Amino acid sequence: MLDQNKKSRAVAFLKEVIEEQWNEKEKKWITQQQEKLSTNFESRTFYITFSFASRFVRKSDINLSSQQLAEARDILKGFQPEYWNLLEFVRAYFLLMLPAEDEVSYVSQLARLYETADVDEQVSLYKALPFYSFPEKIADRCAEGIRTNITDVFDAIALNNPYPSNFLDQNAWNQMVLKAVFMKRPLYKIYGADQRANAELARMLIDFAHERWAAARVVSPELWRFVGPFLSEKDILDVQKVISGEALDRQAGLLACSESNVPELKDILNQFAEIKKEIEENKLTWDLIGKEVERNLVN
Repeated sequence: MLDQNKKSRAVAFLKEVIEEQWNEKEKKWITQQQEKLSTNFESRTFYITFSFASRFVRKSDINLSSQQLAEARDILKGFQPEYWNLLEFVRAYFLLMLPAEDEVSYVSQLARLYETADVDEQVSLYKALPFYSFPEKIADRCAEGIRTNITDVFDAIALNNPYPSNFLDQNAWNQMVLKAVFMKRPLYKIYGADQRANAELARMLIDFAHERWAAARVVSPELWRFVGPFLSEKDILDVQKVISGEALDRQAGLLACSESNVPELKDILNQFAEIKKEIEENKLTWDLIGKEVERNLVN
């Protein structure tokens, strides 16, 4: 949860960026709504403002300076506003105006927004998860959102968002990662991926890989990011299968070996001196593999 100082800084940051980007039409509408909500907050006005924002504000990309990005990270570790558009900035700004003195009322009003939101509104609501008061009370809502089959909504939760790593329990986290693999989402954009890796998730992903192989389907090289530290002797054949594949598969399999304490897997890595050196020199990383996988999918 943001303390009052960080919350005030977040409001100021969002407002600064919005004012740099708005046109005259947007400026007029945002200013009017801000005055209404700050002078006499009414739930009905708040809901209308949130919903009608798309009629007055563009979904244009935001260009942030390095100083602004540094400020964002300082306000909230893991905050990545470079992946937000102007409309999402504006909606987050108004969400931070929602009174938070009463926990029950606050959570209830957020629930109403979620229950009536269209797709774009859901994306805004989920991207803003890290800024809510009483964030632990929204964890069930986040876990429910993971079940969506709408890619944009799922991405708003799972990618470039610190909330899941900070507040989802292990079961919900594991389900989110597994679904991201199934939906072929870029796993390197999952914030806190390495810190939240766990043995249960590793077993789930290895089982998933077996199912894909049995159906003669491709397994993403990124999958092994979550598996390496938990590999055992019984996984040696699986690793050998991975490194016998395409170049990215080989790199992923060997990177996973580098994270394992199994002697036989260390021996496999030692057979590929050039790749081992790249790993040791940090020239081959999971993020680099993820970016290459994403590039191949796009192309």
